[in-house]
Amino acid sequence: MLEERVRFTEGEAAANLRTVLELCAAGEITCGRKTGLPLASGIHVVETHLVDGDFYEDDPIAAFAWPLLLQAGGLARVEGIQLQLTPSGQAALTEPAADVIRRLWQSWLTDGVIDEFSRIEEIQGPEQALTDVTPRRKVVAAALATCRLGKWVDVDALFERMQRDGLDPTIALNYKLVGDLYLVDPYYGGLGDDDWELLEGRYTLAVLFEYAATLGLIDVDYVHPDGAREDYRDNWGGDDLDALSRYDGLVAISLNALGAYALGLSDTYERPLTSHNR
Repeated sequence: MLEERVRFTEGEAAANLRTVLELCAAGEITCGRKTGLPLASGIHVVETHLVDGDFYEDDPIAAFAWPLLLQAGGLARVEGIQLQLTPSGQAALTEPAADVIRRLWQSWLTDGVIDEFSRIEEIQGPEQALTDVTPRRKVVAAALATCRLGKWVDVDALFERMQRDGLDPTIALNYKLVGDLYLVDPYYGGLGDDDWELLEGRYTLAVLFEYAATLGLIDVDYVHPDGAREDYRDNWGGDDLDALSRYDGLVAISLNALGAYALGLSDTYERPLTSHNR
């Protein structure tokens, strides 16, 4: 049986925000000059300074996300290969963390540096087959806003709710192009209209785990991704994969007070004294 871990993220996200801002001020985070993506050395620096470490030791999630979130929010920009604070980033060091995090989430929804679907490397295919990412992110945010404050919801139950309520972060431009997305082999491994959990579902997990959880908007119950989900096994080539994505281990989420504030569900933020048990 896979070992589950529950993390309450509000406090660590606030601490990590200040940490990554200070690392930028010191010029210690490196990113690609053209892509803006954190380099291996930059990821390592962030990873070693996260207050409770990354979600997994063997695959960066929060350490990958933080440099991108700062860029999307206009708090840092790449100069050479160093991520440097902007004037807004300098000002953020003295602002309440919750206010900065709220702006970072809203900025990510419209100006995210990457398409999160690109992080699901086992699914391949041409970028031209994909929909615009901004509407997809907003659908996931809308789905997250349906969660009750402090109540745990299994991700499969969230998937069912999204499909029932038409909250569909559609990945392929049309049904013909779905087949251009594939596992392992483009001829045999093409995906289909009935692969919602593999396409829209995995995209949803990526946004929630890598960005919402990193920013402290949701508490998470998770296991190691290898063997965590079986929904791709019947697809051609699926038996050769230990996991479809690094996000497969996300079991359940709970919208917390910081998440409600960032989503605009509450006008003020006050960190609770106790966490809601899983």
